[in-house]
Amino acid sequence: EIYTDVDGIYSADPRVVHRARKLTHIQYDEMLELAAGGAQVLHPRAVEIAELYGVPIHVRSSFNDRVGTMIVGQVPMEDRQRVRGIAQEKNVAKITVLGVKDRPGVAASIFEPLGAAGISVDVIVQNVGHSGRTDLTFSVAESDLKAAEKLVRAAAKKVAARRVSSAGGIAKLSIVGTGMLGMPGIAGRMFRALAEAGINIEMISTSEIRITCLVSRDQVEKGVRVLHKAFDLDVE
Repeated sequence: EIYTDVDGIYSADPRVVHRARKLTHIQYDEMLELAAGGAQVLHPRAVEIAELYGVPIHVRSSFNDRVGTMIVGQVPMEDRQRVRGIAQEKNVAKITVLGVKDRPGVAASIFEPLGAAGISVDVIVQNVGHSGRTDLTFSVAESDLKAAEKLVRAAAKKVAARRVSSAGGIAKLSIVGTGMLGMPGIAGRMFRALAEAGINIEMISTSEIRITCLVSRDQVEKGVRVLHKAFDLDVE
């Protein structure tokens, strides 16, 4: 059992979505993806160790005796949904290296100094190249932006990139669920819901059970509510 200040895992942050539902069960991999998307109920390492040894985790409140959420290997069939939760992460910035030569080893030259400095890179997008050059954009924690930009500018100079730009004020917005596996239309539904709400998508990243969009930070909470409703997660 793990005791926290909340009484379980919710389909979204209940401070943002008042009709968020408490999940009775969630799978290890779903919990890890929610954590990667910004959910801060549990440290990902705790979930990884529990999964490694097949130990169920019961997340419950320190302040009451209510049943919480079980984190397990497989959830009961009746609990399976295409999308299980919506996560947000506000501490995000992006760096773009423009006019990178399209040749082997250039990306490594840019990212290796970041890794050596302990700076994690998340969403990465490479544009289609023109005239033998391409643009490379990636996200980092905004708290790492100053240090990351300094390293990237030095690396960009060595590989003869044309320019480096950066921007803060960005957030990650993610949907997570094992039910998305092999299910067509989920991404389109997500993008359409955001478009109809007037929320612009700056970057996109996917895994097997997670789709992440980078959006303006001042629109991310609106995005959480929009997607929560679009995927029928609101409590009746």
